[in-house]
Amino acid sequence: MSPVRAFTAVLGRDVFVTGRELPSFLAQVLVQPVALLFIFGKVLSELGYAQPGYAQILLPGMIALNAFLVSLQNTSFPLVLDFSYSREIEDRLLAPLPISWVAVEKMLFGALRGLLAAVLMVPIGMVMLGEINWNYSGLAFALLCMLLGSFAGAAVGLTVGAAVPPRRINIMFAVILAPLMFTGATQFPWAQLEHLRWFQVLCAINPLTYVSEGMRGALLPDVPHMAPWICVLALLASCAVFGALGIKFFLRRALD
Repeated sequence: MSPVRAFTAVLGRDVFVTGRELPSFLAQVLVQPVALLFIFGKVLSELGYAQPGYAQILLPGMIALNAFLVSLQNTSFPLVLDFSYSREIEDRLLAPLPISWVAVEKMLFGALRGLLAAVLMVPIGMVMLGEINWNYSGLAFALLCMLLGSFAGAAVGLTVGAAVPPRRINIMFAVILAPLMFTGATQFPWAQLEHLRWFQVLCAINPLTYVSEGMRGALLPDVPHMAPWICVLALLASCAVFGALGIKFFLRRALD
């Protein structure tokens, strides 16, 4: 069996398992973002605590959040379980393909899950929030941002899952998840943080910011946003840096 065929078989097996566990997967990836979208986009707007049109700004951010965080979690958590005392990763390491390809397959599968979760948020958000006035000519670039955001999240997840010992993964996620969610410009435009310069700089460190800003700029061009080329360049750099680090840590753990 060629390495490419083995890679496809391993990826196909993971996709097949996701299909069989689809209800639990949907519950896992949709409950939290839908709840955030409902409270911030619907309830606060109805009560008058959010300005009219805020839901338009929020929805692209929630889609970006789902693409990035679902990819991150669905890459890191299974990897931690695979490297735990049961050493389930050894079954995959025995497949006829390079060990680094096993890490890439983990990352690609996590990205596919994140992309699916992000796409599902589009009809849910439109039904929940009512009329959404998007610039539909920017859908292609928005899809590109979703793709890059999913791969960036999966690359970060591979790094975290391979670098952090299993006994400390819960502490790690308790420390990093909230900062990732609230410094990713998902609830606000990054460009309007000029009066909070320190927070704007902090948000610029988070790769999720570039997913949110890229999607918001594509779908709502009248809202202040980053230049599209900056978003693409930052996401490509995140994929390259965290992908390389993740594969390095994965090889170290796999060959230990």
